[in-house]
Amino acid sequence: MGELTALEERIALLIREVEDLSDELARRGREIDLLRRQVDMLLEREAGREFEAGGTVPLADQKPPHW
Repeated sequence: MGELTALEERIALLIREVEDLSDELARRGREIDLLRRQVDMLLEREAGREFEAGGTVPLADQKPPHW
């Protein structure tokens, strides 16, 4: 019976680890989404500044010279 109990304890620990990792992955996913939205907002803001400075097409939307 001791071996069975040891296996049950090990399974319980592994289940807890999987749940902890899943929670961490979800937290990081939310953080990545927030950071992505912030980067998009900053890119839009900078494109607006470039346009207001007299550019016809925001630099972010221009094709590279080799195109």
